[in-house]
Amino acid sequence: MVKNIPLELLECAPTAGSSPLAREHAETTAATLKAIADPTRLQIVAMIARGDQQEDCVCNLTGPLGLTQPTVSHHLKVLVEAEILNRERRGTWVWYSLNKERWNRIAELFSA
Repeated sequence: MVKNIPLELLECAPTAGSSPLAREHAETTAATLKAIADPTRLQIVAMIARGDQQEDCVCNLTGPLGLTQPTVSHHLKVLVEAEILNRERRGTWVWYSLNKERWNRIAELFSA
């Protein structure tokens, strides 16, 4: 006993049912989280997610972000490559929306 605490309570014991993510899944998820960890990218994703249609084009993002079109386009490209956003060309404009399948996989990590 240590200070009136039984020794069996001080020992570390593995918990049942806890196992690590598969390495490949962990690496993919880490890359996704790294892509969104940039403050501008996080703002972009939040703007798209909170929008009425949950989609937007670069022309609607530059003003609120206070950034140039090439800068916003770069961040959108990174988010598309990380499969966080979907991209759809409509005439001369490209529209971006959340990749809900990818978001659901991320959310599963934190659900009990």
